[in-house]
Amino acid sequence: MPFDLGATARLTAQCLDPDGTPATAGTATVTVTLPDGTTVTPAAAETSTAGTYQADHVTTAAGRHTVRWVFTGPAHAYTDVFDVQEEAPPAILSLADAKKHLNIPADDTSEDEEVRFWNVATTRAVEYFTGPIVPRTITETHTEHRARVVVLRHTPVLALVSVEPTQQGGTAYDVGDLVLDGETGEVSLYGAGLLYGPLQYVYRAGRLVVSENISAGARIILQHLWRTQRAGRRGALPGGAQDYSVTEPIPGLGYAIPNRALNLLEPDRLPPGVA
Repeated sequence: MPFDLGATARLTAQCLDPDGTPATAGTATVTVTLPDGTTVTPAAAETSTAGTYQADHVTTAAGRHTVRWVFTGPAHAYTDVFDVQEEAPPAILSLADAKKHLNIPADDTSEDEEVRFWNVATTRAVEYFTGPIVPRTITETHTEHRARVVVLRHTPVLALVSVEPTQQGGTAYDVGDLVLDGETGEVSLYGAGLLYGPLQYVYRAGRLVVSENISAGARIILQHLWRTQRAGRRGALPGGAQDYSVTEPIPGLGYAIPNRALNLLEPDRLPPGVA
């Protein structure tokens, strides 16, 4: 599961001799490569289990990290990866609501990290159909040199933050001089003037109020994804085939999105060609 930004990632590896047997190393070095390409080398130490080493890295950047272990005496190496979530990852449901819908007792925290992971995955699935739900800031560049209307790529749009040129000598625009249609993402100048680009648009997209049909659709998708991971385990749900069966794909969508969830999301689905 991804780590929270600022949390400590405990890294582990085994030193193996040429026969594949764990062995105490003469030296153990671990290098963590951050998403921006910089590296850190946290101190590595052998645990109480011979040949098993660990190191702690306090996460400072969101994204994919690479971990490289190098041992000598005997010579051995091991490479792994881990992910760090952004500071406020988009989650359509609270952890408490997600657990309640999955019938997990509130005081049972053993699966919280996995529930959080699938909750974020569910959010992405819902937003594929509806556009952004969780409010966030988006930065995008439009290369039109002269345009009466520029259409932002992610709707609904809550507010424009800034519109700046991407080339030296370009024209910046005060957002107070612009007209925004939040539902369509269309931006234009008051008085039907032209926007001269290329321009970088920074804006807030998402929904301040999440309607019940979207929330219900998210719960169904979460429950469905949770069920696919737990065949024969606690948390698996009884049920026949129909559109909720994990063995019955939906034409064009595969196994991840039940039809009943799509029916609930239908009133808020984006028109074709809109992200």
